[in-house]
Amino acid sequence: MSTAKKKPLPLTLRITKYVNTIHSKMTDHLIMGEAVPSRHSMIHGEIVVVADPGHSGPGKSAYVRLCSCTKVDPDTGKGKLSKKAILRHVKTTKDKGLNITVYSVKFKVEAEFGIPGAFLITNEHKHKFFLQSATFEVSSVEIIHFDCQSWVYPIRRTKTDRIFFSNTCCLPNQTPAAMVELRREELHSVRGDGTGERKEWERIYEYDHYGDLGNADQGHDHARPILGGNQAHPYPRRIRTGRTCSNNDIFVPPDEQLHPKKLLELLSNSIQSAVHFIVPEKKSLVKEDSGSFDSFNEMLEVFSGNQGQQVEKVPDVVRKMAPNKQLKRMIRAIKTVQAKFPLPQIIAEDKWAWKDDREFARQMIAGINPARIQRLQEFPPYSEIGEESSIEAAHIAHNLDGLTIEQAMSQNKIFILDHHDYLMPFLNRINTKGICAYASRTLLFSSRDGMLKPVAIELSFPDSWSDEEVHEVFVPASQGIEAALWQLAKTQVTANDSAHHQLISHWLHTHAVVEPFIIATRRQLSAMHPIHQLLRPHFRDTMHINALFRHILLNSGGVLEKTLFTGEVSMELSSELYKEWRFDEQGLPSDLLKRGMAIQDLESPAGVKLIFHDYPYGEDGLDIWIAIKMWVSDFCSVFYKQDVHIQSDEELQAWWSEIRNVGHGDKKHEKWYEMKNLADLIEALTTLIWTSSALHASVAFGQYAYASYAPNRPTLCRKFIPEEGTVEFAEFLRDTDRYYIKMLPRRSEMTLWIALMEVLSQHTSDQEYLGQRSMVQWTDKEEVHQLFMKFERNLRDIRGRIRERNKNPELRNRGGPAKIPYELLLPNITDDRSTAGIIGKGIPNSISI
Repeated sequence: MSTAKKKPLPLTLRITKYVNTIHSKMTDHLIMGEAVPSRHSMIHGEIVVVADPGHSGPGKSAYVRLCSCTKVDPDTGKGKLSKKAILRHVKTTKDKGLNITVYSVKFKVEAEFGIPGAFLITNEHKHKFFLQSATFEVSSVEIIHFDCQSWVYPIRRTKTDRIFFSNTCCLPNQTPAAMVELRREELHSVRGDGTGERKEWERIYEYDHYGDLGNADQGHDHARPILGGNQAHPYPRRIRTGRTCSNNDIFVPPDEQLHPKKLLELLSNSIQSAVHFIVPEKKSLVKEDSGSFDSFNEMLEVFSGNQGQQVEKVPDVVRKMAPNKQLKRMIRAIKTVQAKFPLPQIIAEDKWAWKDDREFARQMIAGINPARIQRLQEFPPYSEIGEESSIEAAHIAHNLDGLTIEQAMSQNKIFILDHHDYLMPFLNRINTKGICAYASRTLLFSSRDGMLKPVAIELSFPDSWSDEEVHEVFVPASQGIEAALWQLAKTQVTANDSAHHQLISHWLHTHAVVEPFIIATRRQLSAMHPIHQLLRPHFRDTMHINALFRHILLNSGGVLEKTLFTGEVSMELSSELYKEWRFDEQGLPSDLLKRGMAIQDLESPAGVKLIFHDYPYGEDGLDIWIAIKMWVSDFCSVFYKQDVHIQSDEELQAWWSEIRNVGHGDKKHEKWYEMKNLADLIEALTTLIWTSSALHASVAFGQYAYASYAPNRPTLCRKFIPEEGTVEFAEFLRDTDRYYIKMLPRRSEMTLWIALMEVLSQHTSDQEYLGQRSMVQWTDKEEVHQLFMKFERNLRDIRGRIRERNKNPELRNRGGPAKIPYELLLPNITDDRSTAGIIGKGIPNSISI
């Protein structure tokens, strides 16, 4: 069967063409005086299946039926079904240990059957399989494509056939008569009834609170508050599992489960990182407290550089930690593993670059948490919870290039990194079990050379004897004890920023807030809906990754509680900051305006203008935002010619209502787009795609480069700043470097964090990037294909502009003392799959790790 790409036609024209072709053939026979052939058509198909690792494909244990999109069955009111066709093996290829099998199917249907709009597949095999795609050729007239990308479970489990719709999409009121009831039934079938424990084969999407993060059965220390559904702890909703404890197996609907190849790579990466963790820690694993590193050189020894010692097999201690099924796959997949972690970029060029004040400041606008910094709009800095800041003009006046504070503020040259108000109420609960944390405010100044520099740090904590705060202000110093104290203060700030990055910028603002959109999309927008088709690649893998995060990282006693200074209050703290979240402020232009990092500029395509040019995240991000918005605008304009079409789209309105009132129900009384016109739809979809792709890329894939080396971004501090006249201060005076190292996380905490950063920073080889789709024929509309190619060209242009900026020596914030070019928002739209791993660039379509 030929699979060469043919120019797609609109559905109505394709049906007309098909009928005319059949009629023409019959007429030709009559004119020639020949007998009219049987009124039947042949439909040939190819189905691509990836077997669950270790199992064979379904073969003849699966069969398919086609569903006509033109011929209504009078008995069911739905599209006419073809007879069953068994899968017949064509060929099998290997890809990283996986069997990818192509099967053929053949149907004989009535001529009036027309074009299939959907197909049903029944799996009578004993194992599930991953259905990648299907293609059907109708009487050599038309090729119909199906981008399936889902697991198909045995019918003995599901008790029902699995249905897939073609790449043809339409608004609800444009649905062909034969597909109307099927469209409605499919949506209804995935909504569930809110009862029972979900099984892995169930395609059920229901909402729930975060009620299983704790495990009170293990003791009071493992009890955690329910997040979501209450005023004290508001939170986005998540997929309902019906299970009561995070230690149980996770539930992810089949459509959201990872592709076998991605799952295999993720497991492989995790085992590799576990090996990296075990090798330097093998002696300390049997101890309760592994202690601290003794020197910077000892810390550096956990990294290998470009060449390192090889481990010829998975160590026994990892074998005991890993599930047997997963371990067998890893043993097959991993031939040799580097014994040590790869060298992170922050110390690749200069192992002391992290100490530079300019590098410390640069990472606030070009690092992995670049959307927290704000323009200072009031001096001293304002507090909403109590006392104003103790930073005085005398602390910073000498560091403003001759400007007064008023002049510097009026020229938009003073900025603040504020980790004060949200942390202060939690500090008494945090500062236990050896944790020594402050709330912090850091003031920065944009100097003549365009680089930011810190000019003051204020550290605060609650007075245990009163309701007042205790403050101490530190200012830059280059030598002596003052310089060592200044370095300790910067370390406390970066620990604050590390926790904020993981819990808020990364988890809450991307992973958590997007999950309700995915659930609502599955429940309210048919797979036939154009907006479902637009959003599908931007939701790939997210729910499975989120479930793994809840199971391993976010639960009581999980990795984040063990490694971040926020410990047991981590998720409670993220709930507190969800109170500040508004969807209409998550688009980049709105976010920049809110933080004072841009001003309105109606002549700009983004509607804003940065207040200073050399803001890598802001400048590159606006380019990406504009490209996404143009693509979304083009796409939506194909389907919605007037605002009334948006208002009358029952699926779209139900989707938006459910997001506002259920998925983000704790925020339903706040401002949302009304979804009454095309402008609202474009802004909402652009914000959603931006969040799932570029925003997530900016905070996720640079983690190993910056956060794997603890002196640059520690996750906690185990010593306070020593006060003069105390025993601690005497210890500090004896050896300032040793005191500093003892302040950092213990070696086991540090190496565990490096292993986590290694896993979270990796791109997999099947990664789809912004401007790519899983199959060329993802839509049947040629107009949409052309618009998508325009989007791809825009991204290529942006890629070139970013590379030129990174070469510009005047843009000093794009590389800084560490010489790390800003590439976290560099589009990757090539088909080169050799770019997997820790590459620190490229914008994946979705939140996929």
